[in-house]
Amino acid sequence: MPKAETQKRSKQSSASNPNTASAGSAGTHVANGTSSADTAAAAARPQTQPQRDTGAIYKPKFSDSLSRVNNFSIIESTLREGEQFGNAFFTTQDKIRIAKALDDFGVEYIEITSPAASEQSRQDCITICNLGLKAKILTHVRCHMDDARIAVETGVDGLDVVIGTSSYLREFSHGKDMDYIIKQATEVIQFIKSKGLEVRFSSEDSFRSDLVDLLNLYKTVDRLGVDRVGIADTVGCANPRQVYELVKTLRNVVSCDIECHFHDDTGCAIANAYAALEAGATHIDTSVLGIGERNGITPLGGLCARMYVADKEYVMEKYDLPKLREVENLVAEIVQIQVPFNNYITGYCAFTHKAGIHAKAILNNPSTYEILRPDDFGMTRYVSIGHRLTGWNAVKNRVQQLDLRLSDDEVKEVTAQIKQLADLKPLGIEEVDTLLRVFHAKINTPLMD
Repeated sequence: MPKAETQKRSKQSSASNPNTASAGSAGTHVANGTSSADTAAAAARPQTQPQRDTGAIYKPKFSDSLSRVNNFSIIESTLREGEQFGNAFFTTQDKIRIAKALDDFGVEYIEITSPAASEQSRQDCITICNLGLKAKILTHVRCHMDDARIAVETGVDGLDVVIGTSSYLREFSHGKDMDYIIKQATEVIQFIKSKGLEVRFSSEDSFRSDLVDLLNLYKTVDRLGVDRVGIADTVGCANPRQVYELVKTLRNVVSCDIECHFHDDTGCAIANAYAALEAGATHIDTSVLGIGERNGITPLGGLCARMYVADKEYVMEKYDLPKLREVENLVAEIVQIQVPFNNYITGYCAFTHKAGIHAKAILNNPSTYEILRPDDFGMTRYVSIGHRLTGWNAVKNRVQQLDLRLSDDEVKEVTAQIKQLADLKPLGIEEVDTLLRVFHAKINTPLMD
């Protein structure tokens, strides 16, 4: 299918925290609010660049040649897994907006709901395929010829085929044994390949499936020529050690790529994705804000944060990181939820510093308390000062921004006043600024005879 030209990356400014104001060091804001006069004053002042971080940063040495932490692809499943989120209802226009936003961000694959699910799902599948996106369009189907026949006629680039392999699903879901599964998989895979389409074959509930059964199944489909085999932690029971061991074992059994899908029921989805890549997996399924069945899967933003730390340059080259906030806000609006305050990268407090010792260090060198650089994500750093934990260095920074002249001893004195008032209630930035200006005027008013 035709692909649109790659859009030029543009740095998107994050919307200011409504309780923030610009601070003295570049890219840093002091909370909790701003005014045009304050901003102008701050812009007029020379900005001191933070010191270069010369400290050694711990980075794991990936001696294992199987590791793919700097060579992986994202299969973005908001339009498939995300549609299974309890609060999700995507109209055709919603799907178009989400698909375009994900494509602008730079994901390699977009996975959409099976066209066999409903007539509207089939029509939407065709519509998304006709958008001319750069990302490959995949659809997720059962290991059944009826589903495959419908899907190959929609214009998708590939089919993600799945069937349950655990004893739970074999007994209580489809009721088939492993011999039937292998026979059915063979028929479906050969049919898809005859159409010249990409094909992934995945077991469902992989971590509760018999290992011998799994490996025999994967070896069979690998010989059939699938592009990827998939491992799915369908109930979120796996931990990183288990993931690493299974993926590494599988890596020694198949020659094709390995895709991994992790649910977050026990809070391990991001760590499991990282462990899978360390062990040789090549593709990770994500959804925006992690939405999906129950409490969802590996979140797109969380995976980007983890992989940014592993290989910043690689991740920044692949993905337009400042657009993450845009796509998260879009999906949050559509499914009628709020972006969590502690969300990876884009949360309300993700780059907010409050404690006095933190604020002092951040103003001198942001790397002291940040492993992610907010500018790389189109975000802004904030230093909060209107509270009882504030330190005089943070207050001094605000004093300088307001173009006031106070000695260090005077700054310490006014800081004590701020802390005393903040013991009663949090102070907004306008209140802090008023206090600073009144204190400054009092200090600088000549005594009358």
